[in-house]
Amino acid sequence: MLRNHKLAKAISDASWGLLKTLLISKCAVYEVILQPVGRSYASSQLCSGCKHKKTDLSLADRTYKCSECGLEIDRDLNAALNIEAEAKRLASIS
Repeated sequence: MLRNHKLAKAISDASWGLLKTLLISKCAVYEVILQPVGRSYASSQLCSGCKHKKTDLSLADRTYKCSECGLEIDRDLNAALNIEAEAKRLASIS
């Protein structure tokens, strides 16, 4: 995200360490497990339906359209579903 010159300053100013600390403490209060997903996981490029990887996706594309199964979904929702599935997969391995 820091490579995007429009977002770099705002993102670098953000307190990511504090956010992580607050998330960990909230998870402890509500007895929820925090399962981190690797930052290199291609959550927005994968289809949440069939897991087909779309490599020609740009930031301007706000809707994810799968060429394999025909799924059409909001890009952010698609990424969130993929992150949730990956976190569950990682939790089951541990």
